[in-house]
Amino acid sequence: MTFQSGRWVAPLVASSAAVLVALLGGLLTRLDDWYYALSKPAFQPPDWLFGPAWTIIFLLCVLAALDVWRRELGPGQRRLILLLFAVNGVLNVAWSGLFFFLKRPDLALGEVVMLWISVLSLVLMLGRHSRPAGLMLVPYLAWVGFAAALNLAIVRLNAPFVGG
Repeated sequence: MTFQSGRWVAPLVASSAAVLVALLGGLLTRLDDWYYALSKPAFQPPDWLFGPAWTIIFLLCVLAALDVWRRELGPGQRRLILLLFAVNGVLNVAWSGLFFFLKRPDLALGEVVMLWISVLSLVLMLGRHSRPAGLMLVPYLAWVGFAAALNLAIVRLNAPFVGG
């Protein structure tokens, strides 16, 4: 059970990728006067809930990725899974950048659709190789769907938006 044996490479890579996405998204998330001045829907959860929710989601992503990675996959399948996770990570960070950093919930609303599709793609692809791995990503799919509904409500309550 040494590091050289390679047992720790996949968990280290998966965990590092999740931490990187969370860190970048967090750095772009600004809960400032602009955010607090937005009208929000009645179903908006308290701000403190988002951190634990994302922590659970990222943990499930790592566990799902590791479950599938340890299975017998061809190199093409592995590349496709890595590509899907990479695209998802970029879209995840981009949403935070559009919504909070650029203060453009209207643009984030279009982007969250692509994020949701990327999560659905991961659910289906990982589920093809491991039903438990696919199911582990269903909460992520639901959370992004909920975030899209929140995003839509905020756009409807506050539009129009111009560059931040």
